[in-house]
Amino acid sequence: MLLNPSVLRVGLFSSLKRSFYSTQAATVRLIPDPVYPEETEKPVVSKHLMDDFDRHHNYLRISLTERCNLRCTYCMPEEGVPLTPNDQLLSKEEILRLARLFVSQGVTKIRLTGGEPTVRPDIIELVQHLGQLKQHGLQSLAMTSNGIALKRKLPALVAGGLDTLNVSLDTLDPHLFQIMTRRKGFDKVTGAIDEAVRLRMPHVKINTVVMRGVNDQEVLNFAAYTKENPVNVRFIEYMPFDGNKWNRDKLVPFKELVDRIESMYGRLDKLGDGLNDTTKHYRVPGYQGKLGFITSMTEHFCGTCNRLRITADGNIKVCLFGNAEVSLRDMMRQGKTDEQLLEIIGAAVKKKKKQHAVVVKHRSVSSTFSVPLHLLPPTSSLLQFNSTRFYSSSSNSRNDDEAPRLTHTDPHTGEARMVSVTDKVPTKREAKAIGRIILPDEAYRLLKQNHVQTLKGNVLTVAQIAGIQAAKATSNLIPLCHPLLLGLIDVRLWLDDDSKSVECESTVQTSGKTGVEMEALTATSVALLTVYDMCKAASKDMVIEGIRVVEKTGGKSGPWKSSL
Repeated sequence: MLLNPSVLRVGLFSSLKRSFYSTQAATVRLIPDPVYPEETEKPVVSKHLMDDFDRHHNYLRISLTERCNLRCTYCMPEEGVPLTPNDQLLSKEEILRLARLFVSQGVTKIRLTGGEPTVRPDIIELVQHLGQLKQHGLQSLAMTSNGIALKRKLPALVAGGLDTLNVSLDTLDPHLFQIMTRRKGFDKVTGAIDEAVRLRMPHVKINTVVMRGVNDQEVLNFAAYTKENPVNVRFIEYMPFDGNKWNRDKLVPFKELVDRIESMYGRLDKLGDGLNDTTKHYRVPGYQGKLGFITSMTEHFCGTCNRLRITADGNIKVCLFGNAEVSLRDMMRQGKTDEQLLEIIGAAVKKKKKQHAVVVKHRSVSSTFSVPLHLLPPTSSLLQFNSTRFYSSSSNSRNDDEAPRLTHTDPHTGEARMVSVTDKVPTKREAKAIGRIILPDEAYRLLKQNHVQTLKGNVLTVAQIAGIQAAKATSNLIPLCHPLLLGLIDVRLWLDDDSKSVECESTVQTSGKTGVEMEALTATSVALLTVYDMCKAASKDMVIEGIRVVEKTGGKSGPWKSSL
């Protein structure tokens, strides 16, 4: 039986990793399940694909594009995001060269991702060429897609060698689908899944991000779908980041999901998991399909990571959560040989950390949980907590109440927190921040000569408006800042001939329970960045410096002025 249009939606994320199931082992039956040969034992790879923790990287994820034809609410703003120019993206030839190189070193699985890979015009031709690598050691060619533009392309993709498909679908309700993705297309997605089943693809997976109060009520419907359909429905724990505070309300832990399903269907069969699986596999007894749980929040699974990533613009990322990237695109365009590329790749792999950089501690979830980048709102900052001390253990002459401390972290656990201001008494508060941008002589001359008029408009006026807007958006930019009703935002910019700079001073006022230092700093920073943006055609050798708070009033601590 193929997928009923009223039933389904497939997988979005495939970057997360595996943590073997533990506490459930005593309560479920363990049943072997076929896995890829390379997943049952540590794969053989070259030295270039081995890190210092003896992890063998035989799985390569290649992003083909940054574009996407959906605007999922937890993934992308409705207007989209700035895109890299096409000439800076990897060409078909560059993708194939890198794929051949990695396969020659022991990579046995390649997954094509995006953005949405099917919006790339040459997707079929790419898959056909990549499929030929199965004659040289590649064992699996996979794709993650939202399914919107997939159905008509799928027969050619399968004929070209595509054997694994992950389709992203978070709801079986067409109306809710349109709300969550901001686009129509539910029938197109379900049609693509039907087509994949009809074509008897070896591995068809549906990835569902479960969010409490949004789509968690559909878990049992997804489970029911596996009765007649040989697909793997995988439930992914939602990373609960909401606005400017940590919010666990939308997280539905994997064990709760298992309990819900077992309350309806009885005890689940526990299936075998591969060595590098990110998924805990189960099955409703007697059903054709499988259920999977990706515990991206409640259990961490870095120890068996075998993944490397190449971004659409050609950077190699050894960790989804790491900031370090090396441009293989630039190396290829500079004429580097394959041997030189392998040295660069090997050096990057050797720098891979034991676990990812973004780990946030929280007692009520587990000892640690990871923060998937694709679930962070576009304006959110990444909090890197795992290697940083947030308090001092040294002693001094002051008692604990008087000693300086970081109020946004718990002094005992180091976990992030928003400071409560509920019981504070509102007072009039003001903060002033300054900064400047120094321009080269010619750029400053042009700026002054044209009285700050460029093709983009009046520089100082636009910068002033940008600073005002930034102050109002501070709580959306700085995760643990409180949203405030601001009574005054005064951003002033002027030219200083002596230093050949644009000086900026931002004053912010409110009547509230917390200060406005961050709003003043944000206004100054963005105003100066705007000057840079509008003058960079004349010169890029500009320097922004001296951004700091110089004065504040109000609050428990009273007035303060900088001594600098």
